[in-house]
Amino acid sequence: MTPYDFKNPDVRRRRFRPIPVRMLVPNVITLLAICAGLTSIRLSIEGRMTLAVYAIVFAAALDGIDGRVARMIKGQSKFGAELDSLADFVNFGVAPGLMLYFWQLHELGNAGWIAAMVFAISGGLRLARFNATMDDPNKPAFAANFFTGVPAPAGAITVLLPIYLAFLDLGRLPAAVTAAYTLLIAFLMVSRLPVFSGKTKRMRVSPELVLPAFVAVVVFIAILIAYPWHVLSIGTVLYLLGLPLGYKSYRDQARAMEAAASSGGGEVPSPPSAPTLANLSEPPHEDDRPGRLH
Repeated sequence: MTPYDFKNPDVRRRRFRPIPVRMLVPNVITLLAICAGLTSIRLSIEGRMTLAVYAIVFAAALDGIDGRVARMIKGQSKFGAELDSLADFVNFGVAPGLMLYFWQLHELGNAGWIAAMVFAISGGLRLARFNATMDDPNKPAFAANFFTGVPAPAGAITVLLPIYLAFLDLGRLPAAVTAAYTLLIAFLMVSRLPVFSGKTKRMRVSPELVLPAFVAVVVFIAILIAYPWHVLSIGTVLYLLGLPLGYKSYRDQARAMEAAASSGGGEVPSPPSAPTLANLSEPPHEDDRPGRLH
């Protein structure tokens, strides 16, 4: 193989265009989220579970704003989308699974490790399915307002419920119960359960409610800081109890669409189909991550 002679004027050097700062900001937020997820693993190994949970919650908060910041400043990029997927797998798949293992699941030996590993793998599979089926042409219009399965950040927050309850001085659940609960959340992540997302809802605040809205946000943050385990426990329970409502809403809209199509004689679009090995190999499509055009 002949090396390039860069002194030869016939050799054309590849030029890289300068990257705008606005393209870097969302990726920096995503990198901070990865740092938080990795730090939570270290803290859990050291037995500092309180700070480890804080790190996961912080990573989830960063994950919720990086895509919005990217769209707001028009800083989407393909690189950012791939980085966001990797960050979600580390922060909301690997980190919570290892936290639960170091905290209690290690008491079950290999069975506890299997439960932690299944949760981490389920997080990766859920993210891969999301990327592969984002632009399913058979998806009805209303399905854009629903996730398929529990999203990875929500799964990470809910799977840590046994730790929240222990920090409330309610006692530790048996290790077998924690393992079963971990597997349940893993199943919900890879299931076909429609979960309400709300990402297509555009919420607007009237001018007279702007200041009360700011006050409400400040009060919520203050309560979260003062009573973190109460807020996380109640929020997790309410989220799990609300899953059947999302399923019911999806079925009601599906039946209404079928009824409208039947009365009008139109063709009813089929609901989202399960991903196959063929479409799992397709490149990821547009979503609300920092690198995707919305």
